[in-house]
Amino acid sequence: MTAPRMPGLNMDEELKNKLLFTALAIFIYRVGAHIVSPTVDVAALQAYLQTSTTSGTLFQLYDALGGGLSRATILALGIMPYISASIVFQLAAGVVPTVSKMQKDEEGRKKITQWTRYLTVLISLSQAYTFALFVEGLGAVPNPGFVSRMLMVVILTTGAIFVMWLGEQITERGIGNGMSLLITVSILERLWPGTFHMIGFVRDGVMSFPAAVLFLAVLVGMITAVVAMTLAARKIPIQIPRKVMGRGRVREGQKTFIPVRLITAGVMPIIFAQTVIIVPSTLASFTQNGILREVANFMVPGSTAYNVLFALLIVVFSYFYTSIIFNSVDLSENLKKQGGFIPGVKPGAATADYIDQVLARVTLPGAIFLAAISIIPILIGKQVGYQSTFGGTSVLIVVGVLLDTIAQIEQHRTLRKYDSFMKTGRVKFRGRQQRFI
Repeated sequence: MTAPRMPGLNMDEELKNKLLFTALAIFIYRVGAHIVSPTVDVAALQAYLQTSTTSGTLFQLYDALGGGLSRATILALGIMPYISASIVFQLAAGVVPTVSKMQKDEEGRKKITQWTRYLTVLISLSQAYTFALFVEGLGAVPNPGFVSRMLMVVILTTGAIFVMWLGEQITERGIGNGMSLLITVSILERLWPGTFHMIGFVRDGVMSFPAAVLFLAVLVGMITAVVAMTLAARKIPIQIPRKVMGRGRVREGQKTFIPVRLITAGVMPIIFAQTVIIVPSTLASFTQNGILREVANFMVPGSTAYNVLFALLIVVFSYFYTSIIFNSVDLSENLKKQGGFIPGVKPGAATADYIDQVLARVTLPGAIFLAAISIIPILIGKQVGYQSTFGGTSVLIVVGVLLDTIAQIEQHRTLRKYDSFMKTGRVKFRGRQQRFI
């Protein structure tokens, strides 16, 4: 006979294994993000980026999301190809009825996941080939030619596929959303070098001590505001009436609510806005077009034109992305099927219109906050003479992912307690039953 296991130890061991697996996967990812591709002269690439004002933002975006494009590592593309592929299908779900229908059932979601993987490979191939041509044009390839170019494509594409696989493994076997955790750890890894960099600025007199204190105070306030806004939500009350289920069973009436978060779209509007705003500079770098170069020089990060356009794009994409991921029509139909309703609002189309009105009002302050959290660090950094790599976008990503991960850990602990309670209850009940018999 095998010895009985203590109730609750199973879930503890499972949580421990999940955390260890997540830590191991993240460690492997960060090691790979520091291995330089053998086909690129990194010194020549770094020298170009230090003098270029047109393509730096593109490399900063990739580096901020976990890749090492500016260092030409084997995982240089990072998670960006998968994010791009996911965005394509999220947008398609709001436009193409077939894709929207597929998202509502398990088999359809599995097929969309498979399509996302295929599209990730295609995007990785195109981005890797473009990067290979770019560094070859800079003279940053020791042995330029077709073989070197193809080797670069294979290395970067394989790295992007490996990152995608690693993120999926963390989601399935670890804790939290794998892709988001990889991005978060990459952002946090840059925190300590940035801190020492700022200390060096203060020591060398480039940045005054009061300016450093002001910058840190703004950063702390920004983190506090992001936590508050991430958790803030408008609760739409829902009433579910009493219902007779049959055979004398009665479902009692319930009062619940639909939480509509102020930042429903999360960090995606900022990523969309950054992607759009760097298009002119990226095209100017690759095509050397005079008009595009003038536009890129006009839209220098930190300039008034850049900040105004960036803020407007964030607001527009906040409404656009929220309308895609929050389907008020489906929500109203599901409420109607369950017999639920919003007090004072008719079921059906009126409920959908009411939810849209609430969503529109709630999205505006959230969008303005996203714009402010993205631009204020740039303005403060310009005033104090120090631009940190840990900006508003990074804070938003880190806070959101950490809150979600903590919530999942707490959920595991709650389930462990519940499972322990149920097992103990069954043992006591069986003991009483045996004594009664």
